[in-house]
Amino acid sequence: MNAMTPITFAIRDLQTGCDIISRIPLANPQQAAIDLDRFLDSLLHSPPDGETYFQLLEHARIPLAFVADELAKRYQNKALPLAEIEEDVFKQVVGIWSKTAKAYAHCAEHDTPEEQDATYAQRVAMILHRCIHYTGMAILEHQRARRELPWGLWLELHGYYGSAEEWGVTHLAIPDALDPFGRSTNCVSAYISFLLCDMAGTYSLSIRDLTLVRRWANNWSPLVSLHPAQPGDVLPPYVVDLMQDMALRPVAECLQTDHLRRLDTTRLAMQISQIRNELKQKIPPTQLALGEDCTAGQCNRLLEHLSRPWSQARATRKFRRHSTSGITKLCTGFEEMHYFISGKEFEQPENVRIYSRREFENLFAFRHQTDPLQALQVRQEQLAYGVDQWEVVNQSANGFRLVRSTSGRKMMHGQLVALCPHDGERYLLAKNTWLMQEKNGGLIAGIKALPGLPVATSARVLEPTGESHSKYHRAFLLPAVPSVDAEQSLVLPQGWFRSGRVIELFTDGAWQVKLLHVLDDGPGFERVSFVVC
Repeated sequence: MNAMTPITFAIRDLQTGCDIISRIPLANPQQAAIDLDRFLDSLLHSPPDGETYFQLLEHARIPLAFVADELAKRYQNKALPLAEIEEDVFKQVVGIWSKTAKAYAHCAEHDTPEEQDATYAQRVAMILHRCIHYTGMAILEHQRARRELPWGLWLELHGYYGSAEEWGVTHLAIPDALDPFGRSTNCVSAYISFLLCDMAGTYSLSIRDLTLVRRWANNWSPLVSLHPAQPGDVLPPYVVDLMQDMALRPVAECLQTDHLRRLDTTRLAMQISQIRNELKQKIPPTQLALGEDCTAGQCNRLLEHLSRPWSQARATRKFRRHSTSGITKLCTGFEEMHYFISGKEFEQPENVRIYSRREFENLFAFRHQTDPLQALQVRQEQLAYGVDQWEVVNQSANGFRLVRSTSGRKMMHGQLVALCPHDGERYLLAKNTWLMQEKNGGLIAGIKALPGLPVATSARVLEPTGESHSKYHRAFLLPAVPSVDAEQSLVLPQGWFRSGRVIELFTDGAWQVKLLHVLDDGPGFERVSFVVC
């Protein structure tokens, strides 16, 4: 037997299959995924009768969802490119979603009753809903892992929805064991929920925000309707083209209305507006069915972000983007960023400096050769700091779209970076706001510059008495920029912020500032406003 041939076994009756599912070790997600994969392969290679086939797939839905979610924790929110083991788990999860969709489609081929009555229409609707759901989950998994979609995945999803239209079952209510509230669903709502996720700009969202977007899209998709586009219709800026391998397509590129579908999001826009007003009235998110794992501030910020794409309003750019080319130098980590912004190695101010063991030994061993009136010259270690080179695709007044090959350091969404533009000489502080790994392994990043030219400085926390004997740490000072309504701010290591906390900065001398509120944050950093004490 070929080493790549899956190990399969014949499942001829429902009880045998249910026994196999019940023995899957959910406490060991890695092994459970292997067993589920083998189970699906067995159904695909030796299919039982249509009714048994369908019921076994339905019994496997909850274990499949649990195992996939547990495995996904191993690579979500990780820096790109993924490590080899993380990459393998990602492929494993996508394989589970895709193979389950394939199994349901295969099941339909073996489910052909003599009479095509209402019961059969219900079965067709359920099978097509499952195909839409699992194909959509394969798309969503790529988005959650910040990976470029493989060719043909959106076409598969469009194809399953198109089949539901042809059968006339798009709105037929069907049960869904995965719904946390036990609600019924239908093919068009499932399809629209994945379109809404894509419209939200998944590659610019944090995993926490993307989880909320998926929940709200699933809950609110029944508020959105989908209609065939007719000649002469006033169409929104983006439409669905069932024959194109993408979610939505600019209507300006569509010369004919064949295969086009337009979304009516009027009721969804009203829902978002109403919820935002209720949040302003201090109604908790739990009472608004937004979730128990989110704050009012997070919900309001995310709903503000979603209000434009989900109401299909045209997005307005504050700064016009234009194509350009060149090589931008980029570095990450407080040590490297501080070095390249300041142009020198970081040293503790003399009044708090603690000498290293090597420096102490040199000072003691050669004290008789040293003029006490001269500054101590200490041998510096070879610095290992370096920069990655990224190619500029386009830029605006406050941001850049960059691409890089597979070589270079890892990158996280929301990460703080320092970059030297291809047409500049000074390093700027910036934040990675959009990140995707291409099919060939390269990275595409959207970088937003923080306002103001950064100054590398030193900071330490003061005790309530106003004194401190702790070491200084690297920090950055950003001046106020009135032209873009940006106040002065500090960039500090993550976890430093406490409202009203007083810290000491050291540039040419020491001075104290009081922290006010967080303006921005991300992995490893906080940007905070302050006033001088």
